[in-house]
Amino acid sequence: MFRQTRTYTFLRILAVLLLLQATMPRPSAQDEASHFRVNVVLVQLNVAVTDKNGNYVTGLRPDDFVITEDNIPEKIANFEEGDEWALRTPPPNQPGAVDATNAVAASNPAPTPEPAKAPDPPSDPSHMLAGTKLPGFGGANVFVLFDTSNYMYRGFVFAQDAIADFIRTMPEASKIAFYSYSRDLSRAATLTSDRFRVVRGVRNTVAGDDAALYNSLLLTVKDAAPLEGRKAIVVFSNGPDNASSVPPEDVAELAESTGSIIYIVSTRDAQSEPISSAAFERISRATGGKAYFARNWRQEKDAFASIRDDLTHLYTISYYPQANPNRGWRSIKVQLVGKNLSKYHIRTRDGYSLSQQAAVTTEAYVAPADSDEGSRPQ
Repeated sequence: MFRQTRTYTFLRILAVLLLLQATMPRPSAQDEASHFRVNVVLVQLNVAVTDKNGNYVTGLRPDDFVITEDNIPEKIANFEEGDEWALRTPPPNQPGAVDATNAVAASNPAPTPEPAKAPDPPSDPSHMLAGTKLPGFGGANVFVLFDTSNYMYRGFVFAQDAIADFIRTMPEASKIAFYSYSRDLSRAATLTSDRFRVVRGVRNTVAGDDAALYNSLLLTVKDAAPLEGRKAIVVFSNGPDNASSVPPEDVAELAESTGSIIYIVSTRDAQSEPISSAAFERISRATGGKAYFARNWRQEKDAFASIRDDLTHLYTISYYPQANPNRGWRSIKVQLVGKNLSKYHIRTRDGYSLSQQAAVTTEAYVAPADSDEGSRPQ
């Protein structure tokens, strides 16, 4: 995917990020003192497993998965099933979710094991976590990116309603950020558990100016990149991009390389523009997400409900790559083992660029005592 675009160098993307953030406010010296940075080479996958009818398959274990990178077998370091498994909503034995544990019990009986324990870091220092224990994954970190350009004059309120409903109904364990964009990116609400604060940011948006979707999406991917666990960007766009300085291929490659899954909800206005609709499909597919084209406000709500359902069923799997001389694009393949599981469909990203993955800087934010934001990018 995007095979021709992988000739783009990491320096080009870095230069674009520096250009886009040249006018962004810089953190104070006190804020800088509250951060520490560790370079981590850890590959994280968000994996959706469905049956032939599109129902999500739950109850899978780490040893049900086989992961290879450039055909080299990898050992799972962390494994977590989505919020649905913990909440049992809907119950796994009900329509809409297939319990794989019951499906294969007759032919492959085994007790449910403890989650896979992270292996000792490899001897290569670039693969080490600088003595820091990798935390367990929690709820999803979700960034909502809303089109407030002049394309949005029609149906603006209906889009706000659909986004607000999506935010309110996300599992409590998830944290949500709300950004909006026209020519510039506005971070109305940074990553937080406070749903009221995020919805207030949605309601305070107004429409106007040109649309720089890919500029804003690239900056959002950069914000999400250092985070652990499931991280997703949900975009609502009502039209084509007419003001960006970066192509969609650069956005997709950075998102693939940093493990951010992108969902795009758009309208028939964007679907009627072939270049934009094709780009939306490619970006979402490359990252393991989906693109939706809604014809009315009901379909907008349905699209957000589908995204919420998908996020709560994702398996989050991570591994430290084995020794590999390839310093460029690395292909990833995820499979299920056993004849009873191989029939299921897997959706995830298909690789990453090592240069971009290794350059991601993990930032731990020390939040003020009166804040519940926890870890967030600056």
